Amino acid sequence: MSAHSHDHDHGHDHGHHHHGETSETRVAFAMWITAGFMIIEAFGGWWSGSLALIADAGHMLTDTGALALAWAAVRFARRPADGKHSYGYERAEILAAFLNGAAMIALSVWIVVEAVMRVSHPVDVMATPMLWVAAGGLVVNIASFMALHGAGDGLNTRGAALHVLGDMLGSVAAITAAAIIMLTGWMPIDPILSVLVAALILRSAWNVTRDAAHILMEGTPTGLDNADIAQDLIANVKGVTDIHHVHTWTLGSMRKVATLHARLDADTNADTALTAIKARLTSQFGIGHATIQIEPGSCPDASPDHAHDHDHPHEHA
Repeated sequence: MSAHSHDHDHGHDHGHHHHGETSETRVAFAMWITAGFMIIEAFGGWWSGSLALIADAGHMLTDTGALALAWAAVRFARRPADGKHSYGYERAEILAAFLNGAAMIALSVWIVVEAVMRVSHPVDVMATPMLWVAAGGLVVNIASFMALHGAGDGLNTRGAALHVLGDMLGSVAAITAAAIIMLTGWMPIDPILSVLVAALILRSAWNVTRDAAHILMEGTPTGLDNADIAQDLIANVKGVTDIHHVHTWTLGSMRKVATLHARLDADTNADTALTAIKARLTSQFGIGHATIQIEPGSCPDASPDHAHDHDHPHEHA
């Protein structure tokens, strides 16, 4: 005879809903001002002949798409769980972060290739309009970044902020390149600084893409070790003799989930043990949602056919 527990954190869901509305507003603001200035910067880059400005306008183009995707993901993630998605829609934000990171990697590679070609065949750049457009872009990027900075630290928001940070660096590079060209007339500085910006963005883009992929693959949350969790529960929860089939993963970028089997002493009350295990998971490991199967006797999944069973039990959030 087995007992099951499904722990639901309603307070967390309410706070997440309110926070989602704030994030949605901030992301929308950043999206619209970025889209507006993107058109100006693209024209300025074409007119002045600056790769740095064109690269920055390209960043702004992907930013607009990335911010639109992030905005849609925030709205989507707030939808309540239903029959088809019993955990809700938090993964929408992780998918958006993955796509944003992958887009930035592709854009960075393109900038490097174009810059190498321009170093070999320098293009004349009109430094004065380049300087003014880049300065305007920097102001817009700072405003967008500040808006996103207050939108939370979820992976989706990190991905969107990464795009804007890339734009900010791009604007600084374009301003620097324009100043050097005005003072010295050395045109190769424009593509050289573009490569520097692309390299900086590439590192952050890789980190966001990697983290999002880890969550999408239902990897163990960073900082957690399933074996350590089992040992901790055995050592600190009275009546628990064995913990096995421990699985931990993340729904969104912040919400940790766990399933596990627990074997108890014959004289241990199952309800008391469930309460203690859930409390320990929350306080020690930050896991607020757990599915626990109590096993007074032998584990029904201990046969060879089930030895590598990693399926998650069905659960309604």
